[in-house]
Amino acid sequence: MNKPGIDWRQRASTLAFDGRAVVGGQRVAPAGGETFDCVSPIDGRVLTQVTRGRQADIDQAVRSARQAFEDGRWAHKSPAQRKRILQRFSEKILAAKEELALLETLDMGKPVQHSLAVDVASAARTIAWYAEAIDKVYDEVAPTPRNALALITREPMGVIGAVVPWNYPMLMASWKLAPALAAGNSLVLKPSEKSPLTALRLAELAVEAGLPEGVFNVVPGFGHEAGEALALHMDVDAIGFTGSTRVGRKMLEYAGRSNLKRVYNELGGKSAFVVFDDFADVERAAKTVAASMFFNQGESCNAPSRVLVHERIADEFVRIVAGEAPKYQPGDPLSGSAEMGAIVDDIQMRTVLGYIDAGHDEGAKVVTGGKQARADSGGYFVEPTVFDGVRNEMKIAREEIFGPVLSVIRFKEEAQAVAMANDSPYGLQASVWSDNINRAHRVARALRAGTVHVNQYDEDDITVPFGGFKQSGNGRDKSLHAFEKYTELKTTWVRIDPA
Repeated sequence: MNKPGIDWRQRASTLAFDGRAVVGGQRVAPAGGETFDCVSPIDGRVLTQVTRGRQADIDQAVRSARQAFEDGRWAHKSPAQRKRILQRFSEKILAAKEELALLETLDMGKPVQHSLAVDVASAARTIAWYAEAIDKVYDEVAPTPRNALALITREPMGVIGAVVPWNYPMLMASWKLAPALAAGNSLVLKPSEKSPLTALRLAELAVEAGLPEGVFNVVPGFGHEAGEALALHMDVDAIGFTGSTRVGRKMLEYAGRSNLKRVYNELGGKSAFVVFDDFADVERAAKTVAASMFFNQGESCNAPSRVLVHERIADEFVRIVAGEAPKYQPGDPLSGSAEMGAIVDDIQMRTVLGYIDAGHDEGAKVVTGGKQARADSGGYFVEPTVFDGVRNEMKIAREEIFGPVLSVIRFKEEAQAVAMANDSPYGLQASVWSDNINRAHRVARALRAGTVHVNQYDEDDITVPFGGFKQSGNGRDKSLHAFEKYTELKTTWVRIDPA
């Protein structure tokens, strides 16, 4: 809900922007003096100039992070001390929630009430959760013979490079930085060039909260420049990446070309939403997929973009989904009432519209939507779009669109549905809808995905891991399992001589 009394447009007119990198706890000018335009997808206007980070800027940030790590200003603090500072960081985020929500919305186009209630709130909770967790994670003692003591400890890796996408800029950053910082690492964050503003502000808030200077650095820039320089850097110990499968492959290549740094990829998805005819509440399933698909303009790696529905209930299901679409017509993201906002930029909007054209060309039927919206605004908006008559081999059913485009595929038998659901290079999430408990368990076990929802979608919590099978990546964000990505296991073997 929009907070009463806030005129978001008026607030936006008074907002100050600073696109400079944050290195060593300070705002710094680009080493080469280069910047790029930060454009709002809401109306196409330039918000500010942002540092175009290159090799020299990354080198400066990595040196800052390495020095901070080696001198122990953060890594040598006790877990309880790190906990208190990260808790203050979370509190700082909540205190600045309206500013951060506005930056997020202006920068990448989502409705401001979603930025406030989801992105800011979830980022703060993520940091607070890892702050609470770090002094409750115990090391191990191995079951050795009596003449030895073997300690198994987790130690921080050192300098972590984090590269995050534009669809949930603040939340994806928090999923990386919270466990990495809690474990005692130093960090260099490269936000997407399409949405860098909240990452830069987070770094300032972290310093205000007491995080030592140099521990958390942010260098904006383009992927082929700043991102590549970070991934190839010989003094970076691990890369946490969220983004496309295409770039994820490059991250692995960069590791091989440099120092064999650890690479943890959270990549794309084409999640299957499987609805059987024994699920009685067809309306709830249909409304759930519409809400999940069109949230965040469909710019979600886990969006349920492939709906596999039993042919007996398919007509009813499609009718209900199409009836829900008007609720998600794009509106002014600063109105406080829009349920869907702008696509992140003109390039992505054209990509989405190109996929819609491909669906037409391959013979799928547009039930609703399919066009650009609010063209007179100067921004980048696409109608919520539903295709029926889709075949699993079609382009719109196989490739990640990252826009509000839903494909409906009909099936006859359970085995056929499972086979089609798994016939994808991705394996991030899936969902099965059935009132038959045996079928629900059977299909959930058969689906090859990192998360399988049963009779719901998108219910979530920081306590559970997030990540995928196959080309959806490796490693897990969220939960205690995230510590596995940012720590090294050390065995210390102590010989105990007899008396």
